[in-house]
Amino acid sequence: MENLSFNKENLAYERASKRVKELKGFYGNLTSYCLVIPFLLVINLLTTPSELWFYWPMLGWGIGLAAHAANVFGIGKDWEEKKIQQLMEEERRNKKSL
Repeated sequence: MENLSFNKENLAYERASKRVKELKGFYGNLTSYCLVIPFLLVINLLTTPSELWFYWPMLGWGIGLAAHAANVFGIGKDWEEKKIQQLMEEERRNKKSL
């Protein structure tokens, strides 16, 4: 019984660790975006104010950032967890039938 408790604690720790890494990656991406895009705007306005190009990297990176946010903060998380549980249950059933 103690071993089962230890395994659950390990699993919970691994999930929490993975979640922290996901959040850290997203916030790092967001910080970079917030620092780089204004810098590109300034460069654009100083070098070629008649041709605005800064919004292209802003748009592309922004789409990527939105997808990253969707991945980290919700879309698909329930599906992943359900699939993991389903696969674990199938594995348990296969072990019992052998």
